[in-house]
Amino acid sequence: MPTLRARLVPVAATVLATVLGLSACSSGQAPSGSSHDVRAVDGKISLTYLQKQGDQEYFIGEAAGAKAKAAELGVGLKVVNLGNDANKTVSEVQSAIAQKSNGLIVVVPDPAVGPQVVQAARDAKVALLTSDDQICTTGPAPASCAKTDLVPRIGFSGEQMGGEVGKRAAEEYTKAGWSAADTRTISAWKQDVTVCGDRVAAAKVAFTAGAGATVRNIDVATDNTPTGAQDKVAATITANPGVRHWVVWGCNDENVQGAVTALQNAGVGPADIVGVGLGAYLACKDWQSGKPSGMKAALFINGKDVGALAVQTMYDRLKNGKDFPAEAFAPTRMVDAGTWRAAGVSCG
Repeated sequence: MPTLRARLVPVAATVLATVLGLSACSSGQAPSGSSHDVRAVDGKISLTYLQKQGDQEYFIGEAAGAKAKAAELGVGLKVVNLGNDANKTVSEVQSAIAQKSNGLIVVVPDPAVGPQVVQAARDAKVALLTSDDQICTTGPAPASCAKTDLVPRIGFSGEQMGGEVGKRAAEEYTKAGWSAADTRTISAWKQDVTVCGDRVAAAKVAFTAGAGATVRNIDVATDNTPTGAQDKVAATITANPGVRHWVVWGCNDENVQGAVTALQNAGVGPADIVGVGLGAYLACKDWQSGKPSGMKAALFINGKDVGALAVQTMYDRLKNGKDFPAEAFAPTRMVDAGTWRAAGVSCG
């Protein structure tokens, strides 16, 4: 982001297959990253899945889903952890090409390397698909990219996810009975990641609509890690000494957990914090302890579904010549301290 999870997967697969069908027919032309010059593979398919932050719980689940699907399809799969190293992305892409991978699935640490990755894949006539985060074929910023120049992506709908987070945050704010005058919302995210911006923007809109009040928002630029968010939010708290209540959302669980930790370290009690995570893989650790926490809820996203669908989509392209959809989305579910276990969240 990840038991009931096993029961959710068939449902998720049905939803994803439906979305794939819709996405493939939604545009008059395929995205320029669709690799039309890639030849079908007659023998065994070899894929490389290159992930940022491969030791994060969500991406561990994504890799597990990809491996399970690859084994089912008889596909050779290598998973590479890129960490947060943009330079490693380019070198590992080149290495995968040299090792004769037929297809690359990439989660980039930095979208700025997108054009280099695309060019390397095109030159080698290797199929390219992204999961989770977008990259552009023509420039470093996906937000400024024409839709037809975005590489096809498997993941989640940022707008839908952010909307669910903002809606739940508004419900918690209303339930607490706080005043807008002494409350602030914090939006924490890595601001050059397009999907993060989509999530945060939708959360803001949904919160305002649900809260029925205008609460001043503070945007906090982070590196999408717990420690990075904690440091930046700590400075924000210091700069806003008169605030009594805080509502927090962000691109992922890391941002919200870091912010909640900073607030609690500053002496803000859990009852005065509404944190709504995105992922649930870190939020569940707070709930697992049984102690009061500022983390009130989180949107559960299952990385296994994304990894499996990415491999299936690449297989369909290379084995059957089926064009990539522009995007395909996985389902999500809101959980909290009372529901996360039943939802199948993996809390490692």
